[in-house]
Amino acid sequence: MPELTITSANSSYILSIDGLYPTGQKLEGYMADAAFATEAVEPAETVMGVDGHLSGGWLPTAVKQTISLMPDSPSYAIFENWNGAQTAQREVMTASAVIVIPSLGKTYTCTKGFLTRVKLMPDAKKVMQGSEFEITWNFITPANN
Repeated sequence: MPELTITSANSSYILSIDGLYPTGQKLEGYMADAAFATEAVEPAETVMGVDGHLSGGWLPTAVKQTISLMPDSPSYAIFENWNGAQTAQREVMTASAVIVIPSLGKTYTCTKGFLTRVKLMPDAKKVMQGSEFEITWNFITPANN
């Protein structure tokens, strides 16, 4: 196995959207200090009884992921088109993704995703600002390369 590093510069994110981009689209043009991030999930619920006995159970959890793009990113239009198509149809469209991170020797497969937060227009400041888009996934499954 090759030496692992912490670089994210060589990662790739391929997004497919049913009915819009069935052939995966490579995301490009991330913000300078952010590309994509997932929130922590809470896969268990615990309850402490009055006698001090702890009980727990597994819970299914959705995974929220934020994709951060520069306003001039060629991938910005993917999210605008996805949101626009859903608005026109008044129906959600599901997505899937494959994220490859060579530095960690990992591939993450994302299944049944929904676009759950959209920045409709980038902020105009001294220069145009980047925007974040949120996809909520049913599952994100890691695998070793």
